[in-house]
Amino acid sequence: MTKPNQNIVPFEATHPGILIKDELEVREDINQKDLAKELGVKPSFLNEIIKGKRPLTADFAVVLEKIFGIPADYWMKFQIQYEIDKARVKQKNIEKIKNIEIWNIVKKYVPVKYFKKHKYLTDSLKDDINKIFSIYNVDTVDALINSVAKNKFAFYRKSKKFQIDETNMFAWSALASYEAYRQKVNTFHLENMDRLCNELNKIFFKNIDTVQNTKRILNQYGIKFITVPKLEKTPIDGYSFWSNNNPAIAITLRYKRIDNFAFTILHEIGHIVLHLSKNKNEAFIDIYKDHKNSIVEKEADDFAQNKLIPPDIWNKILENLISLNDNKIIELGNKFGINPAILLGRLNFETDNYAYKTKIDKKLR
Repeated sequence: MTKPNQNIVPFEATHPGILIKDELEVREDINQKDLAKELGVKPSFLNEIIKGKRPLTADFAVVLEKIFGIPADYWMKFQIQYEIDKARVKQKNIEKIKNIEIWNIVKKYVPVKYFKKHKYLTDSLKDDINKIFSIYNVDTVDALINSVAKNKFAFYRKSKKFQIDETNMFAWSALASYEAYRQKVNTFHLENMDRLCNELNKIFFKNIDTVQNTKRILNQYGIKFITVPKLEKTPIDGYSFWSNNNPAIAITLRYKRIDNFAFTILHEIGHIVLHLSKNKNEAFIDIYKDHKNSIVEKEADDFAQNKLIPPDIWNKILENLISLNDNKIIELGNKFGINPAILLGRLNFETDNYAYKTKIDKKLR
């Protein structure tokens, strides 16, 4: 059985000479010069032992037993513990220097300020290195470097519209995968996706505690759901991928609007239904409004559009809406169970009229 605190490394090793000093300070019948005389050594020699510059030998321990009445084996145990502690302190310092060197490399490849801001890192360098390795799913700093170099281009298309930091993009996706791995959800069944979309639309329509209710229903249907904090120069709407035995959706709440949130969720479900269910090795990072040149992104867009507002209902809405009008949009949204902000978003998109002034509440609640 391991004794409590057995492996705790002290800040510095304590030499048994300190005990000799303590004994001399509390005794009035003997001083350092007298003790040196009784030990048969020069005062300077004894002073070096007291200051920890010389080891306390077995011969000294036996004599000290006679003088102070403290058993010789106690003195020797203290000397042995000192040697052990000194070795451990040395090893600790070697590891400390090694961790500093590793951390200096980590900082070149990882946005550590981002992870610290969001409470993934602590004040322990060793623990922080292990946490970064866990997030990036690597065991060594060399593996981290190789992973960043290999994957920073892997999950997204370059966009001419946005400034993109490739290292940050990979950090975002690595964190999404890390958090997804930690989630446990129900078994996923592809045939239940139509029913899932219907239940999500009810949540979007009510728009009450929407993010948590979305997570609850997605988990119920076997889809992991993660919200990843925003990171500089990572204009991501959503990310869909396979995590263990379940699909996963990660999003950043870049715009806390119900229409954007709802479309992103169903867009990622579109990827799951149309693409990931056929190839679990795929992964899709969707850059904000950068879908024009990708067939799979267009397919996911169409899926989301038709699930949010089915074609037959859309046609009925167009028949009853001559022009953009808040009251009419709200009336039709309530009639068909569609959040008015989502309906307005579709109308803006179809008419390319984003200048329309509205009082409809778009806030994600």
